[in-house]
Amino acid sequence: MSSTFVPPHASRLAPLAAAIAALCGSALAHAEAETTLAPVSVTAKGYEADTLSTPSSVFVADGDELRKNGAGNLGEALRGEPGFAVNSDSAQGMNPVIRGLKKESIVLLVDGMRFNSAQPAGAIASFMSFGLAERVEAVKGAASVLYGTGALGGAINVLTPQARFEPGVKLSAGASYDSASKGLRGTGVGNFSSGDHALMLGASLARIDDYEAPDGRVNRTGYDSDSFIGQYRFRIDGQQQLRLSLQTHQDEDIWYPGSTKPFTHPNPGVATAVGSTTVHSPKQERTLAEAGYSYKGTGESPFNFDVRVWRQEMERTIYAWSPNLNRDITTTHVNFSTDGFDARADWLVHPQHLLSFGVNLWDMDASPNRLNANPPNSTNYVRTDPFTNGRIRAAGFYVQDDMRFGKLSLLAAGRYDKVKGRADSVANSANPTGTRVTTGLDRSDGAFSGSLGASYELAPLLRPYANLSRGFRAGEMRERYESSPRGDGYFYVGNPQVKPEISTQFEVGIKGQDETLVWSAALYRNRIKDYMSGLDISGTGTATTLCGPNAGACKQTVNISKVVIDGFEAQGKWQVWQGHWLKAGLSVLRGDNEDLNEPLFQMPADELALGWEGHVAPGWTADLTGRFVREQNRVATVFTRGTENRTAGFVTADLGATYRLNKQHSFRVALKNAFDREYHEHLTEGISGQEIHMPGRSLVVSWKGDF
Repeated sequence: MSSTFVPPHASRLAPLAAAIAALCGSALAHAEAETTLAPVSVTAKGYEADTLSTPSSVFVADGDELRKNGAGNLGEALRGEPGFAVNSDSAQGMNPVIRGLKKESIVLLVDGMRFNSAQPAGAIASFMSFGLAERVEAVKGAASVLYGTGALGGAINVLTPQARFEPGVKLSAGASYDSASKGLRGTGVGNFSSGDHALMLGASLARIDDYEAPDGRVNRTGYDSDSFIGQYRFRIDGQQQLRLSLQTHQDEDIWYPGSTKPFTHPNPGVATAVGSTTVHSPKQERTLAEAGYSYKGTGESPFNFDVRVWRQEMERTIYAWSPNLNRDITTTHVNFSTDGFDARADWLVHPQHLLSFGVNLWDMDASPNRLNANPPNSTNYVRTDPFTNGRIRAAGFYVQDDMRFGKLSLLAAGRYDKVKGRADSVANSANPTGTRVTTGLDRSDGAFSGSLGASYELAPLLRPYANLSRGFRAGEMRERYESSPRGDGYFYVGNPQVKPEISTQFEVGIKGQDETLVWSAALYRNRIKDYMSGLDISGTGTATTLCGPNAGACKQTVNISKVVIDGFEAQGKWQVWQGHWLKAGLSVLRGDNEDLNEPLFQMPADELALGWEGHVAPGWTADLTGRFVREQNRVATVFTRGTENRTAGFVTADLGATYRLNKQHSFRVALKNAFDREYHEHLTEGISGQEIHMPGRSLVVSWKGDF
């Protein structure tokens, strides 16, 4: 959308990178030379800017690099990266976690447009095909100043192919197979351009079977996935463009094995007849339509502008299956419809002074249709909608000033958000077939967010920075109005008056990069006021009042007044000799519930990653990565009433080799979990002690080609 804003030193590095590439002459050497230039991120500041001078922790990775070992979704791809973890309830439902904060506290975007939904099971990130991701960018830490409510933990932006004005026809394709799930994936993208017209069409398909873990096949972990994207651009002139984008994604036959739990009911005979239940989604679909206009300024003080309107619909079927009855005892159909408007601009008022500002508006509606077997062992179904005509409206405006004073960079930004929630009625969980609650459902919250950061270049390898940021998250629709079973085996009760979370994060760090070394380290503290979570009230009088027949396994959405998350991250990539790189990454995190003076519920374990990548023969590169994950024995006991158990530590190793036939075609073979280790991540959903294990040893074979 806008011109790249880079510090003065970047122009001096470009000739050096070109000279190194010319001397080396190979594709590998060329790639290594390019690493001397700072990666560029759009997500961190809202426009293209180099990450080295950005005073915060920023993640940037190429989609092909993240998929090289067969990652099928965003959560799996980011697992093991410093500052990231994965919260999973199925093979497909893997949500990325940033610095201990899960899906509700992360804004997920695709091409800058946020995913809006409320998922009691499954991953919001699963509603897009990771096979079409061209690039992934993330901001670690509070990012509400740019992305509004929900960005307490950060923001992740998945960038898909865009229509380009490159004359002629250009095609790219890829395919992969993994032995653990007998999974087949295929992707194809075409770009067609002539004159002032450009068209991009893309598709990605996946057929995944139940995967094999070290202790045997994990039933019901397979699924089918189809994704299609398209974009048309019209170039009005050298400064103005119009665009129309369409996306659709569909998953079928998704099961959440971690949700399996014994069925509870006041009548023991009914409980015995049902036995247990497992949540599954026969079908889920996302469609998106966007229309946009962009203007790119020229001259010494260019003004760039971009505006878009979009509509997104996420439709799901969420059922509860009883193996004893061999049928579903609950069926839910829901459609989350969101209309959005985004406008942003940046103005280079001075060569070292960039001002930007923007407006974000969105309106999400949903009204789930739920049927429950009544009594549960009967074939008679009763309408028990969790809520009717739920709506959340959000509006925000921000201003940001990016300043350079020689080697000192300053970034200051402020934002105000207003979020309103309402519903016509919600179910009375204690009497699901009777009266409904119609009062006390509306709530409006407003908050200021902001950030102030500074970075100073002492040397190319020494760039210390500091950042103070404030984040904001109002309750989402599920937390406000939904009363339903979740993947951890509990029935959750919504709270229409849940207060918004406010976070304050302070981070200090250092970054550096030259021709042989790229590294960074960060130390941070995040204090969250009114942290939202599910409090276990099972077996209490309150549970009987709120959860009725589910009182034996009941959680209520509540605010915890004070939560603190402290962490340290470090990563580096060092060229030890020509064509050979050593890599390392470290994540250490501690979360504390200060109300109860105990560890915060579901915090990722400490983790170290070590790796090597190098040129081993003409056209061949090889790589090896090991994950060393520490035992997580810091668990919440009072808050969870003893239901969060420790998770054993583990070590896994992945190895692979890539052959580049020419610039257009490459082949790869990789071995994931090479030692067939039996393990699960600490944030795996399910009844504690009964979580499903991750896939065992798997051979991944892939090909990518350009035409």
